Amino acid sequence: LQNHLQIWKCRDAFRAEAAMAQFTPGEMEVMRILWEHGELKPSEIQQRFSRPIKNSALRSYLSILHAKGHLARRRRGNAFYYRPKTKRESTFRSMLGELVNTFCNGSTEALLCRLLAKEDLSQEELLELQRGQI
Repeated sequence: LQNHLQIWKCRDAFRAEAAMAQFTPGEMEVMRILWEHGELKPSEIQQRFSRPIKNSALRSYLSILHAKGHLARRRRGNAFYYRPKTKRESTFRSMLGELVNTFCNGSTEALLCRLLAKEDLSQEELLELQRGQI
């Protein structure tokens, strides 16, 4: 019964957070960099980008994310520093909720079944999952 209650709580949390704004791939990369490294100025973010990005494109991402309320910005000297306001876990839960709604008709159970079907779990690991130990 306790496991079923946890599943229902997770399902409700997914639905509540699914309303959160989606990120474009570029915005998501900015967020990932700031979640991993904390407060940075634009040139430091640009250095950590996985692909070459023009300064104007990066500043556009930063401006949009700041306007949406996902980033905090403060001035230090002549430079602005950015830090994430939206938590990584909130974004994960929101994106997972969208995944559940889009591909599993809102069923976290269906998502779990699909994930487990793709894994090669031992009988012991399945028992641990059932007991809630993984």
